Amino acid sequence: MTEAILKKIKQLPPLPESAMQIEAVYQNPDSTFNDMVKILEKDPLLTADILKAANSPLYGFSREINAISQAVGLFGMGTVRGFALASIVKKSFPLDLSPYGISNEMFSTLSKKQHALVTAWCLRKENKLMGVLSPAAFLVEIGKVLIAQQIIAESKQGEFREALEKLKDVEEAEKEVVGADTPEVSSLIFSQWKFESSLVDVIAHCEDPEKAEDEDTKRAAKILHVVRVSVPMNGVVTEESIAAAKELIAKYELDLESYETAIENL
Repeated sequence: MTEAILKKIKQLPPLPESAMQIEAVYQNPDSTFNDMVKILEKDPLLTADILKAANSPLYGFSREINAISQAVGLFGMGTVRGFALASIVKKSFPLDLSPYGISNEMFSTLSKKQHALVTAWCLRKENKLMGVLSPAAFLVEIGKVLIAQQIIAESKQGEFREALEKLKDVEEAEKEVVGADTPEVSSLIFSQWKFESSLVDVIAHCEDPEKAEDEDTKRAAKILHVVRVSVPMNGVVTEESIAAAKELIAKYELDLESYETAIENL
């Protein structure tokens, strides 16, 4: 990790009060469905963002979701927490992903597709992991924002494009040019913001899940790894990306049948 990126992480502004309140409710074992709804309804702009995300065609609901209570009921507190945190966090950064050759809209679509795949694949059979998987799927790529800033600051756009072409691997290119990859930077951002250790650890280990210490973190990191391979940086799911993801599913002994249904729907 370069000193320059560490400095950028340490200089990040604190998250707004709305994010802290959402986290407090979510982390409190005595909190209820209604507690989460009340916190979210206090922020009309955040409510609008959540409902817009929840009504994406990617989730396949036939009826429009018109209220936060309806969204929490359909998706659960963990997933709606993911919607909310994604909205808040992405407004905390000026976005310029041009070093990666993708637009801000493509970057947003990437996160939405990765989250939609996690939700369709895991909401029923891996529900206990959704509290960490939902925000992780939405936010794992946020490290690219700071990496892109550093590439631009050091005028290394050409060097980075050459590394991407040569290595055919985004994380390897990031490490070669700036000394850190997306999961590493993302996990440090959320550690700086005092997010729970389980979320930080899942993101940190999503490229090498076997290094995670506890079994739930390891399983969630494996799922996140499969999702990131399925939906690559440009957000376009291909036969090649699905084949690579299925190899990982076999290796990790995850649920292939549910995955095939989810990726077909996506």
